[in-house]
Amino acid sequence: MAEEKKAAELIKDIMDKHYADALEAKAKGEFVGWASSNFPQELAECMGLTLVYPENHAAAVSAKKASMPFLEYAEGLGYSTDICSYARINLAFKDIKECEALQIPLPDYVLCCNNICDCMVKWYENLALELNVPLFMLDVPFNTEATVTPARIEYIKEQFKIITKQLEDFTGKRFSEERFKEVMAISSASGHAWKRAMDTLCATPSPMNGFEMFTYMGILVCSKGKKETVVALTKLAEELEERVKKGETSYKAEEKFRILSEGIACWPSLGHNMKTLMSQGINVVGAIYCDAFAKAFSNLDEYALAYAEVPNCVNLEREVESRVKIIKEHNVEGMLIHNNRSCKKWDGFMFEMERRIAAETGIATCYFDGDQSDPRVFSRAQYETRVQSFAEVMEQKKASAAAREGFRNE
Repeated sequence: MAEEKKAAELIKDIMDKHYADALEAKAKGEFVGWASSNFPQELAECMGLTLVYPENHAAAVSAKKASMPFLEYAEGLGYSTDICSYARINLAFKDIKECEALQIPLPDYVLCCNNICDCMVKWYENLALELNVPLFMLDVPFNTEATVTPARIEYIKEQFKIITKQLEDFTGKRFSEERFKEVMAISSASGHAWKRAMDTLCATPSPMNGFEMFTYMGILVCSKGKKETVVALTKLAEELEERVKKGETSYKAEEKFRILSEGIACWPSLGHNMKTLMSQGINVVGAIYCDAFAKAFSNLDEYALAYAEVPNCVNLEREVESRVKIIKEHNVEGMLIHNNRSCKKWDGFMFEMERRIAAETGIATCYFDGDQSDPRVFSRAQYETRVQSFAEVMEQKKASAAAREGFRNE
């Protein structure tokens, strides 16, 4: 009897199949779309549409240290280095059409949702123009209020109707209410399983090296509405819960400090950054970037709400609140902040957000400069120096807290 696969293997199989299926669909002459990462993918899933996600592709290419030829090509076309490096990689790939690190098919249409950033809109407009393919756009207003207003939910729901009709007309595939309800239930189950897995990181020691989160979360972008994703993430949650029971962890060092990782990972330097933190006994036990994909919904209103409440689409107060919640629940001692050249929206909020979080929680905070895909912006020496100082500050805070506790007990 074959040995049962671990969750990490199941997740890898799902991602491999995602890309293989897209290439096969294209070879058969079927329509293939490109979609932004927080586009409501369940709408496409229930119609049986094949999608690829350029952000995921760019992250994978960068993690394999293959981003530079694409970045340089895009810059040669006149795209500024100030533009998101995911966008530059993808805008180059549409011309080059080949990528040894990870091949994807070109799109017959593109799906864009602006709930992450406005750069996404211009990026996808350029794709549609230069590839001469249709752009299907979903507009999600930024939420300046504490909650998403009923009027905004209705506005988004009306767009669901419009965009599914447009996709029906273009692809010839039909939208089914019953199938959509089924996909919503599957997607919600994936979200619940992911949250269950992430909740185990509250334990001390954390049952895993937090960098594993960044590699696992890809299936929530690409395949959240598929049953095999529920199986894989449920398996992940069970494995982590078992480790918690046994006091075991995949973190290969003593967990001296527990931190929140803020910002998208520096994919080209992922191994270096993980090892640098590990050398100081620092483990990542939370990341808003990963929590963003733990969406669940039971009806259309909740579905619209979920895609209107993603990070970068809510106001400063809610951004602070979401991070403070993780910090308190996961016993976080520090916040390591990636000052990411690519993500202007995220960075623009970050300085005031960090000030408020530090004031409310008292944790140590640390910035480093970098980029999610452009290795030229990241300095290993700076990162190592900042992390070392970060560890020293957390150690000092621990010593001060212990001294105060000892004084109170005397």
